[in-house]
Amino acid sequence: MRHESFGLTDRGLRRYHNEDAFLIRDDLGLYVVADGMGGHAAGEVASDLAVREVEAVIETTGKFAEDTWPNDWDPTRSLAANRIGHALLAAHRRVTAAVAGDAGLRGMGATIVAALIDWEGMRAAVAHVGDSRAYLFSNGNLSLLTADHSWVHEQVVAGLLSEEAARNHPLKNVVTRALGGVQEPEVDIQEREFAVNDILLLCSDGLNTMLENAEIARILARRQDLATAARELVSEANRKGGIDNITVVLARGLP
Repeated sequence: MRHESFGLTDRGLRRYHNEDAFLIRDDLGLYVVADGMGGHAAGEVASDLAVREVEAVIETTGKFAEDTWPNDWDPTRSLAANRIGHALLAAHRRVTAAVAGDAGLRGMGATIVAALIDWEGMRAAVAHVGDSRAYLFSNGNLSLLTADHSWVHEQVVAGLLSEEAARNHPLKNVVTRALGGVQEPEVDIQEREFAVNDILLLCSDGLNTMLENAEIARILARRQDLATAARELVSEANRKGGIDNITVVLARGLP
């Protein structure tokens, strides 16, 4: 199946440096966005380590077959889902090991979202930790595939905050799961089928804190070229304030 992709990251208007990182490996069907935390160089280090570790794990597990799975993999999940889930846990351990080996990196971490796509079968295994997001744009409709691991999202689910209040809450950036730290995070994994011309969007929260879903959908609907769409998404997020780093990865199957 023919396919195309494009990624873009931007510092935004309020931050002095960019702590986001992304990866596009069309040959592996691998697409990743990581958002570093920790300030100064530490967040940037965490996101880069996470992305590179995910890439390394997906490369090394590429020839695994269902009869050669490691014992700790989940037999109820597909090979792709196990690979991407294992990759995110490996990324957590890589970040944690870096912190343990360098006191100057203490407190760093990252959120991450990754998709492993079977372009022939038109199926994606999507995994995330934290509040970096995945969306699917299909037939003019934008669907959020991930649920933020954040304090405000938990309050929304509990009925204690409205969606609008959550968007502007002072604790909206407080995540409840991340790569790094003492406790190993639970990785949320799902598998989705998709159709030709559907667009998978991965992003850091610098995009969705500035743009509502309807605004994202309008840009994707009117921009057929993925590079143009990504640039417009970033530009519009900056026009509306650009309070954080902004990273966008788009991928689409072609007829």
